[in-house]
Amino acid sequence: MLRNGAADPAPRIALLGNFSGLLALDPAPAVFAVDMPIGLAGRSGLGGRGPERHVRRHLGARQSSVFSLPARASVMCEDYREACRVALATSEPPRKVSKQAFNLFPKIREIDALMTPELEARVYEVHPELGFWRLNGGTEMSLPKKIRNEGSMPGIEQRQALLECHGFPASFWRQPRPSGVGADDLVDAAVNAVIAERIWKGEAQAFPHDFERDAKGLRMAIWA
Repeated sequence: MLRNGAADPAPRIALLGNFSGLLALDPAPAVFAVDMPIGLAGRSGLGGRGPERHVRRHLGARQSSVFSLPARASVMCEDYREACRVALATSEPPRKVSKQAFNLFPKIREIDALMTPELEARVYEVHPELGFWRLNGGTEMSLPKKIRNEGSMPGIEQRQALLECHGFPASFWRQPRPSGVGADDLVDAAVNAVIAERIWKGEAQAFPHDFERDAKGLRMAIWA
């Protein structure tokens, strides 16, 4: 989802195949809001990294949307059993890797390979449900947008209505979506775009505020 600020306020959809394609956009957005973990801990505590633990406390019934990320060494494993073995050795208390998290490891590795502390001036980690919490006055959304891994229209429409208060016209949801992009994916991308604009304006905050940095010097924080 691209929004180019006051000079070009109309949001538009661009489907890119990888993170390098995002960084190569021309003209480049001032802020990239990325719904993927950035910054990988050497060891994982109860509930994952600090960012995951800090945002869950705000999300109530929606906190299950925040998965626990294991340590860097586990994320670098390409075999599920090996990832679980490494995760058990690098977590306290010992914990294996969920299949949901493991399926995201290739994308996390791709981002980690390209991220640098210098890119942090433009690239920020976000989470859609924390973004909705922020736009909803510090209250989690009352309805889920997915039930049993399927999009749930009552929850999606609830989020669409909230986003219409933040610059997304009702007609935006009626346009054709790229193949493979669900209605829930679109509202997630839209709220991330709003949070990117908040970051650009200096209105967003990091969770946690006193974030730590990983072995590469990358901050571990989710913004909203």
